[in-house]
Amino acid sequence: MKITLLDISIILLYLLAIVGIGFYLKKRAAQSMDDYFVGGKTLPWYMLGLSNASGMFDISGTMWLVTLCFVYGMKSIWIPWLWPVFNQVFLMVYLSIWLRRSNVLTGAEWMRTRFGDGTGGKLSHMVVIAFAVIGALGFLAYGFVGIGKFIEIFVPWEVVSPYVPFEIAIEYVPHFYGIIFTSIATLYVIMGGMMSIVWADVLQFSIMTFSALFIGVIAMMQVSPETLNAVVPNGWMNPFFGWTLDIDWSATINEVNDKIISDGYSLFSIFVMMALFNGILKSAAGPAPNYDMQKILATKSPREGALMSGFVSIILMPIRYFMIAGFTVLALVYYDKLDLISGGKLDFENILPGAILEFAPVGIMGLVLAGLIAAFMSTFASTVNAVPAYLVNDIYKRYIRPEADTKNLIHVSYIVSVVVVIISTAIGLAVESINSVLQWLVSGLWGGYVVSNVLKWYWWRLNGYGYFWGMFSGILCAGIFPSLLGPYLGVATDIVPLYLFPIIMLVSLIVCVVASLKTDPEDPELLKRFYKNVNPWGFWGPIRAAVVAEDPNFEANPHFKRDMFNIVIGVIAQTCLVALPIFIVIREWDSSAATFGILAVTGIILKKSWYDTLPK
Repeated sequence: MKITLLDISIILLYLLAIVGIGFYLKKRAAQSMDDYFVGGKTLPWYMLGLSNASGMFDISGTMWLVTLCFVYGMKSIWIPWLWPVFNQVFLMVYLSIWLRRSNVLTGAEWMRTRFGDGTGGKLSHMVVIAFAVIGALGFLAYGFVGIGKFIEIFVPWEVVSPYVPFEIAIEYVPHFYGIIFTSIATLYVIMGGMMSIVWADVLQFSIMTFSALFIGVIAMMQVSPETLNAVVPNGWMNPFFGWTLDIDWSATINEVNDKIISDGYSLFSIFVMMALFNGILKSAAGPAPNYDMQKILATKSPREGALMSGFVSIILMPIRYFMIAGFTVLALVYYDKLDLISGGKLDFENILPGAILEFAPVGIMGLVLAGLIAAFMSTFASTVNAVPAYLVNDIYKRYIRPEADTKNLIHVSYIVSVVVVIISTAIGLAVESINSVLQWLVSGLWGGYVVSNVLKWYWWRLNGYGYFWGMFSGILCAGIFPSLLGPYLGVATDIVPLYLFPIIMLVSLIVCVVASLKTDPEDPELLKRFYKNVNPWGFWGPIRAAVVAEDPNFEANPHFKRDMFNIVIGVIAQTCLVALPIFIVIREWDSSAATFGILAVTGIILKKSWYDTLPK
């Protein structure tokens, strides 16, 4: 099946609609920095949650997840713990509440509430901005690579080349498409800011929901359980695992075994334990300074911040995985019909676009493509919006031109957005695989982020110097260690950062603690203000005692055990939300019933132990 004029018309109509939203909301967004970067903190939590879910329904991530589901079957539900997908549970339970109490505009501005305006505070402020920009450039490059690969499947270069007045080598065709779509996304985000992102996301998620349900139902109607069983290896439908993966594709699609070896997931128990270990630490550190943090800061209150984070998993997981399972099942049964060649070689990351091209009916193909292109736009736009929030609000306004008016700040934001997109595009030109960028982002770079950002919430003695040197050493190690130590690990190149995570974290921890203890603690008044406002649990003994001495009516946060319990229950519930739609599409009804039962029980528990205890 080929893309038709109707499909192209649907895609163009969508692109016109989102650019129109950006221009329509331009005047509203330009009223203030709050309006531009956090929507004036007037948007309801469910719209922000839907927008956040839409941003996470990104095209590169969806291509990666379809590939994982195809190769690893039900065991693929554990691999996104790398991200970690359950960080939304930590946010829902307590971290969104703590973060939103600060009432700031960006994560870097939050640093001033914790470390003040002294030298240590300024250093911590600058290093978190550096991390935000580096991370954003990585995520933008990751999206750039994904959208280019995706579009290449539907619009072959031989169709477009007669209309292009210059020659492009075949391996750079995906990059050419990437540049076109990143330009459109940049246009609408710099016009309308956070408001245009949220409203475009509502439109995008509506399209994706319809498309996901349609594709899942088609897969259920066209592929019987018997047919599916005949093409998948033993263990594919079982989410549980032993020491090794124990999935052998030799009898059906032998090339998949090479993919498993290159991914490096053969020793599956070790992989899942390491993913869980680094996932817990990353989640405890709170949201990274990106669009997720901006959406939390855009909520009306701490309560709405928690509700928004909880809503993300509820609305995102079932819809996304229903689509993923549908395309995976169709791709498995009709594998021989898929064109997975990209740049002259076999690329399993092309399973999703190949399956759409082969199985989506006329009109539905246009909707699915519009939705997935929109998903790229959403993620890209939210990330682009987050970077100028840091560079303009936290550097330009604070250090370069404090007297700048709103009009000037908005114009500088436009320029910063364009420059950031150009740099990330240049990075994307040098990247071959979505997975390689993903692994470096979630394992390597985050290894440098984790320690300082865990300690900032839970240990009173961490100061700005310790935070700065801990993060600086971690980011430096993330850049150097993969090439320095990677060859000696004996694992697949793409997962070298995951295996280096504990080493990077240990170096960062030692540097962070030593730097804090060798320098003076933060001003006690600053720490008391922070503690009284945020009221975290953790190692705050001296500050807690000082606050209670001044205000005997102050009630310290006693809910550590309750929060930990809610996190365990929340992770189980979230995993059920991932597994249930896959079980339904592959028609494993006993497993579906058991998963639904666990989901119902965890939902009842969370209603009593989390929802009913949220701040009013």
